[in-house]
Amino acid sequence: MDLSGKNVVLTGANSGIGMEMLKLLLCKGSRVLAADLRTDAVESLADPNAVPFVCDISSKEGVDLLFEKAYEEFGTINVFIANAGFAYYEIIDYEDWDRIQRIFDTNTVSPIYSYQRFVRRLGEREGAFAITCSGIGILGMPGYALYGSTKFALNGFQESLRLEKPGNVRLTVLYPVAVNTDFFRSASETDFERPYPVQEPGLVARRMIEGIEKNRKKVFPSRLFRLALILFTLIPPIKKAYWRSERKKLDRFLEKTGRKI
Repeated sequence: MDLSGKNVVLTGANSGIGMEMLKLLLCKGSRVLAADLRTDAVESLADPNAVPFVCDISSKEGVDLLFEKAYEEFGTINVFIANAGFAYYEIIDYEDWDRIQRIFDTNTVSPIYSYQRFVRRLGEREGAFAITCSGIGILGMPGYALYGSTKFALNGFQESLRLEKPGNVRLTVLYPVAVNTDFFRSASETDFERPYPVQEPGLVARRMIEGIEKNRKKVFPSRLFRLALILFTLIPPIKKAYWRSERKKLDRFLEKTGRKI
């Protein structure tokens, strides 16, 4: 898909991968409704093709407002990029229904409902729907039980959706590994070691935008991660060794915070 002149809705646009995708889309001549909980960084770009929109996409009302704003600004939506999301780095040793609900509403329910809104209005026109999933949506990791479950659910959604979606809808799903952004820094009040490997947001964003342009079904920015998935299947002890390494990071985090399992 040629993104020049296309109307794009991008969530989670104010920082990290989202901000890098926004810059690339603007360079390609797209008009972008850039949504996030705050939009100061979007506004600082001072680009007339970037329309900042403060929006909480963790609720039906928030997503509905986002679509209403998009149709008001553009009339039609050609591309929707469901990029907003957040993580917790923790152990599940507490009872908190609202905490579970919040992360699922943001990471899982919102993209699914956004697809429903997008495809119903699209009709027979060609359109692209893109989702930022996660490598942790394929490979479970210690410390990310809640976050991983939201992404595993999203990965299951895209797999089934691919078998039933109309032919005029392109579906591209991104599977980044850990990225050097505030995303992981906000996952805990206490600093912690990132899962290996770690990539820069600019590279991840470029791969995603290329994936949308070339109608790629799945985008893996890290070749090392793709290779690891193959090796983990062929040689299970390598996977166990990797998990032990990541578990040690969690143990160090728990020691730092004075908690134990």
